Amino acid sequence: MKLYYFPGACSLATHVVLEWLGAPYETVKLDRDGTKSPEFLKLNPNGAVPLLVDGDFVLSQNAAILTYLAASHPNAGLFGDGTTRGRAEVMKWLSLLNSDVHPAFKPIFAPNRYHPDASQSKVVADTARRNVREYLERINGRMKGREWIADQRSVADPYLFVMLRWTVKLHIDAKGLDNLASFFARMLADPGVRASIVAEEGSVDANARLVA
Repeated sequence: MKLYYFPGACSLATHVVLEWLGAPYETVKLDRDGTKSPEFLKLNPNGAVPLLVDGDFVLSQNAAILTYLAASHPNAGLFGDGTTRGRAEVMKWLSLLNSDVHPAFKPIFAPNRYHPDASQSKVVADTARRNVREYLERINGRMKGREWIADQRSVADPYLFVMLRWTVKLHIDAKGLDNLASFFARMLADPGVRASIVAEEGSVDANARLVA
């Protein structure tokens, strides 16, 4: 398998899952220009990462890739307890992260895409920060007494971890989110997570904390 990724992007979630699976894979590091190159656009016309190539199968969209990896490696136990309800529980949280939480960050990263008046960029970004905080509060409540968002380790957890890394990077208020802070620290100590970060960024910030 081959993973196309961009450092700092949500493709880190797929990278972590590949590490957890222990299956052979290789990576291709891209920058922003690389995602728009003619060669890459032939593989993914959307010009976005992650992109997974498995033999002659080319798959884009993080939720689809994570689901594919979990379903094609059932012995890894990353898709619930093996029951239909267990898989649905993983998909519920994966869908929330992909369809709601992830998009909530976009106006913070690029407020000009959501309002043509540059003078309104701060208003757009601040509103998005509040929206992200609301999602995190709900997920923090879900994590009370749990180590993993879907009750056992799954492909949804690395995606949540990426959202929390963005929370730290963007200095979004995380005060009081102690359950998520514990999850973040636990993930940051995971060998597969650390290996993925080192491969993409060169090192792991040992002092990174969700809640200062």
